[in-house]
Amino acid sequence: MAKILCVLYDDPVDGYPATYARDDLPVIERYPDGQTLPSPKGVDFTPGHLLGSVTGELGLRSYLESQGHTLVVTSDKDGPDSVFERELVDADVVISQPFWPAYLTPERIAKAPNLKLAVTAGIGSDHVDLSAAIDAGITVAEVTYCNSISVAEHVVMMILGLVRNYIPSYKIVVDGGWNIADAVARSYDLEGMQVGTVAAGRIGLAVLRRLAPFDVRLHYTDRHRLPAAVEEELGLTFHASAQEMVPHLDVVTINAPLHPETEGLFGDKLLSTMKRGAYLINTARGKIADRDAIVRALESGQLAGYAGDVWYPQPAPAEHPWRSMPHHGMTPHISGSSLSAQARYAAGTREILESWFDGTPIRDEYLIVDGGKLAGTGAHSYSTK
Repeated sequence: MAKILCVLYDDPVDGYPATYARDDLPVIERYPDGQTLPSPKGVDFTPGHLLGSVTGELGLRSYLESQGHTLVVTSDKDGPDSVFERELVDADVVISQPFWPAYLTPERIAKAPNLKLAVTAGIGSDHVDLSAAIDAGITVAEVTYCNSISVAEHVVMMILGLVRNYIPSYKIVVDGGWNIADAVARSYDLEGMQVGTVAAGRIGLAVLRRLAPFDVRLHYTDRHRLPAAVEEELGLTFHASAQEMVPHLDVVTINAPLHPETEGLFGDKLLSTMKRGAYLINTARGKIADRDAIVRALESGQLAGYAGDVWYPQPAPAEHPWRSMPHHGMTPHISGSSLSAQARYAAGTREILESWFDGTPIRDEYLIVDGGKLAGTGAHSYSTK
């Protein structure tokens, strides 16, 4: 029997919800590319409930314990005395979320000789050192596409929030004011702007599709060029690199995975080539942007605004400069953890576990590392150089 170590974020400060704002979720059978939603043999949770926090347990306890496995759930993940560090030494499976990542470093992997499967309940497995996982023969899997549309919606919200100066305007109302001139002094129309995405995979393409009705000019760069029919349908301009693309844009959204080629991409050098007053949105990974370079660009006016929900490390410390820099629209890492998305990534996590314990193949689209190499989606999206 296996020991499964699951790291989830804390419950709400007022306790686990007794009721919810809505009674149900829309029924979605397929993702936009035709991929079917997760299809486990069963679920032990109510879709629309809070599953990603400690009490929610991703709805896994009944299933795992009925099979004789041991489930350990914790939010205590950082430092040598953390529950995660203590329990990892004899864990067979680790489950973590990008929103509250349990970093599987080479050092931690070396201390976990039983570890054979690392599951990301969500999308983005860069909190696992993929090279170390390959060397150790660990399979890495994630629930591909489960929250891609959730993130795409968040990106569009943040673009509009920055361009229309929504957050400061809302604060005027909360503070009892009616300061119209203050609110509109940084407010513009999105219509007619040049908008582009760094990476046009599932999330990036979904962002482009959602922005097209705003009558903007759309651009993208990606290591895999989109079909000509898609470019024509959306009026896309392709660029060979981010360096080539960003000088032309009013709004840049980052939707790329974190790997050696993207880490630190948006530093002083690239930011200096952007149009003065451009907006940058990053819901991909915090380390794709240089922390202090972003602050400098906002303070100088090179960037008109920066928004995103990804930080490094996560959770971000109280003194992280992105909390207090000017003209930002930062949130905790929530874009892919809506209650709608949680139902999908909880079901997908169970599907992966069912396949693993039954000895049947995990869906190819869920695989990041398998058989000692990048596999499935991992081979398409990541590099380990």
